[in-house]
Amino acid sequence: MAVPGLGGVHHIAIICSNYEVSKHFYTEVLGGKVIAETLREARSSYKLDVAFDGFEVELFSFPNPPSRPSKPEAQGLRHLAFKVSILDEAIDYLVSNNILVEPVRVDELTGNRFTFFQDPDGLPLELVECKP
Repeated sequence: MAVPGLGGVHHIAIICSNYEVSKHFYTEVLGGKVIAETLREARSSYKLDVAFDGFEVELFSFPNPPSRPSKPEAQGLRHLAFKVSILDEAIDYLVSNNILVEPVRVDELTGNRFTFFQDPDGLPLELVECKP
């Protein structure tokens, strides 16, 4: 049995430590399109809705959020993976924006090439080369 009408991913929620830095990263560097930006005065925080192809990222700011443990790998969401058609071009673009990218690996199960990098708060992000 499955949840009736369950479809694809709608959004991924991310809490950042520096709202302006993360806003720039997800919109200017990764190229997400701003849907809405809301100041939530009662919570002293912002919420930024950013559209990507097929899903959205909700970027939140909160005063003094606790750090997320990511290494060694922590229980919970492991990473966020983006599909790209040409991995080497995507890597060159990230490197030209001063983003450190790990060496390319090949998934032994799928044969897809992939690499990891991090957002401004160290959230692990992956690029997976998916040929059409």
